[in-house]
Amino acid sequence: MIEKCPNLSKEQFAKAFSLLKEPEVKNFVDEINEEYLYWTDVKYKKQVANLSPTELWYCVKATRIMQETSVWKKYNIVFTLTNKMQYLCHYFDMHFGGSWGSTSIIPERSKERYLISSLMEEAISSSQMEGAATTRKVAKEMLRKGITPRSRSEQMIHNNYECIKFIKENKDAPFSKELLLKIHSIMTFRTLNNSNDEGRLRDNNEVVVADCVTNETVYTPPAFEDIPEFVETLTNFINDDSNVPFIHPIIRAIIIHFMIAYIHPFVDGNGRTARALFYWYMLRKGYWLTEFLSISRVIYNSKKRYEKAYLYTENDDNDIGYFIIYNLRTLEQAIKELQRYIDKKTSEENAVSDFIKLGEFNERQAIILNLVKNNPKILFTIKELQNRFSVSHPTVKLDVDALVEKGLLDKIPVNKVKFNYIKGHNFDKLISED
Repeated sequence: MIEKCPNLSKEQFAKAFSLLKEPEVKNFVDEINEEYLYWTDVKYKKQVANLSPTELWYCVKATRIMQETSVWKKYNIVFTLTNKMQYLCHYFDMHFGGSWGSTSIIPERSKERYLISSLMEEAISSSQMEGAATTRKVAKEMLRKGITPRSRSEQMIHNNYECIKFIKENKDAPFSKELLLKIHSIMTFRTLNNSNDEGRLRDNNEVVVADCVTNETVYTPPAFEDIPEFVETLTNFINDDSNVPFIHPIIRAIIIHFMIAYIHPFVDGNGRTARALFYWYMLRKGYWLTEFLSISRVIYNSKKRYEKAYLYTENDDNDIGYFIIYNLRTLEQAIKELQRYIDKKTSEENAVSDFIKLGEFNERQAIILNLVKNNPKILFTIKELQNRFSVSHPTVKLDVDALVEKGLLDKIPVNKVKFNYIKGHNFDKLISED
C-alpha cells in the first residue's frame, strides 16, 4: 500500500507560497515537479533552506495546485502541465505525428512487416498484463498460422489482435457507447466467466481491484449508477473538438485510458479496453506510428510503476500527473525500442538483399530463404506466410512452389489438403554455389 500524502491546509498553503519566493526553494521544487515525484520520494530528498520534508512537500503541492488543470470535475481529476510533459509531447509530434518522420523512422518497403510484428507484440503484452499465460513463440505461431485458440490465454491474445485490427479500421469513426461496447465485446470474447458480460456495462458494485498476491482490495471504483453519466462524459470529452481548455492530444489519450480504468465500467477486461481506447484515439488524431509501437510491452515490463501511477493518483487527491508522466515515458521508451528493432531488422534485410541480388528471387522468397538459413529447423505453412507478409494465399503459394521446385524447400504432407514446408534437400548445395 502507498503512504498517503500530508494534507495541505489553507495556512500551510500560505506558508508554502511565502517559502517559494526564495529562489533556492523554487528551483528545487521545479526539479521535483519535472519528475512529478510523489510524497514518498520527496520526503527523502536532501534538505534545502532548512525545510522539513513536510514543508518541502507543501511547497511542491502548492505549485501544482496553482497551475493545475481540471479534466473531470465530478471526481476532481486534475493535473499540472510540466516542462517535461510539454517537451515529450513536442518530441512525439515531431517523430510520429502527421507526416513528420514518416520515411526516416521506418523504411517504406518494410512497413507492412513491421506493422504485423508490432500488432502481435501489442496483443500478446496487453493480454499478458491481464493474466494470459503463454510464451511469445507459441502466441505468435497461433496468430501467424491462424490456429484456433486452445485456451483462455490464447483466446485473450487472439481477441486483442482482432480488436487492434478493428480499431485500425474504425479509427475515423466518432466515439459512441456502441463503439465502446463493441471494442469490449471483441476484447473479451470467450474469456469471461459469464459470456453475457461481453460488451455489456456492469450493473452491480461487486467489482474491485485487488492485490493478486495478498487478495487485498486496493481500489474500489465508483458505483455502477455513475456509469451512464460517465459514458456521456467520455463521449463528449472524445468528440469535442473545441478542446477548451487545450489539452495536448497525447495527454488526452492518456486521460481517456485513465477514465476507463477509474470507473471500471465492465465486470472484467477494463484494462485491455482502456489501452485499446488509448490506441484508437492516438490513431484517430493522426499519430500513425502508434501502429508500430508495442506500448503494452513496455507497460508490462514496468508493471509495478504502472500500478503505482494509479495509486499515487488516488492518494494525492486524484492528481493524474503521475499517470500522465508515466505514460509519456512509456511512449518514449516504446519509440526507442522500435528504433532498436528497426536497426536489427535493417541488418537482417541486408542479408536478405544478398538473395535478391542473385536475380532469381523476389523479396518474400528472399526473406523465406534467409529465415531458413538462420534457423535450419524452421517449419512453415502457407497460412503462416500469408499472415507474415499480409498477402493473398495464391501469391504466397506461387512463391513457395517456386522454391520447392528448386529444392530450396521441401513439401511435407500433413493430410490430403494441407502441407508443411521445411529446409529443402538441395538448400545447402544451391546456396553455397550461389
